[in-house]
Amino acid sequence: MEVTFWGVRGSIPTPGYDTARYGGNTLCIEAAPEGCNRTLIIDAGSGIRLLGNDLASRPGRSDGPARIDLLLTHTHLDHILGLPFFRPLYNPATQVTIYGPVISAADSLKQVIGGQLSYRYFPVRQVELSAAMRYVDLKEGVVDLGDGIRVSTAYLNHPLLCMGYRIEQAGKVVCTAFDTEPFHNLFTTDPGEPGYDELMAQEGELAAREARSRLNEFFRGADLLIHDGQFTAAEYRCGRVGWGHSAIEHAVAAAEASGVRRLALVHHDPLRTDAELDELARIYGGVRADSGVEVIFAREGQSIML
Repeated sequence: MEVTFWGVRGSIPTPGYDTARYGGNTLCIEAAPEGCNRTLIIDAGSGIRLLGNDLASRPGRSDGPARIDLLLTHTHLDHILGLPFFRPLYNPATQVTIYGPVISAADSLKQVIGGQLSYRYFPVRQVELSAAMRYVDLKEGVVDLGDGIRVSTAYLNHPLLCMGYRIEQAGKVVCTAFDTEPFHNLFTTDPGEPGYDELMAQEGELAAREARSRLNEFFRGADLLIHDGQFTAAEYRCGRVGWGHSAIEHAVAAAEASGVRRLALVHHDPLRTDAELDELARIYGGVRADSGVEVIFAREGQSIML
């Protein structure tokens, strides 16, 4: 399986001289399974426009790939804003299945995407797309995509319901965890604070610990974990708890606890320059001495063969 990063930036596209090397497009990752004419895509940030153009120009694929499976982690704008510009959607030879978490009974995935593809926001409506399209609302569980491709799902910790994916095929495993932050005890643990309840504090700590352990098992033994690393721990503690994004140190600890072979950090802060990312890569990147986990800061256009 080959994994290619078409967008690695968080929150908003950041084109410009200071972000050219790591890239300014928001999240879009391609996973090309072995031995089948399938394209798996995780998220439809602005990077999906480049991926769509590339798919149409690949040798033998002038009419676009036969099947595309688009796995949306959630529907915040930076993760879907590139979808209307995805070239294969305008090709009648393309079959696209879009998967994503169920937000509510009143907001199916098709309705959410259809709201974006309307004349209020874009000159092409959803019903006018040429590709054959299908929507699958996901909950936690396992989906068999065929061709030996198995996708497991897990809920993450984000202000909007957000899904992590574990993709397995031909003995290779890639996991995703963006946008997410560590699970915390939501109840006060200080006996001196008003409203302190010892039982609730204990239950809250147990629930947070179990949620962290559940995610570590979800990542267990992955060849590649692609994880949110928007902040440093110091930045995260300084007013960013609850934003739904992780510190680099947390991502590294999760990878080490899960026996992951390689960790790719993504969702780079939109304020972060290439020079600043270089410095973070110098501090945190490379092979960890104790665990052997290789840590990289993902760049737009980078490919990893599993």
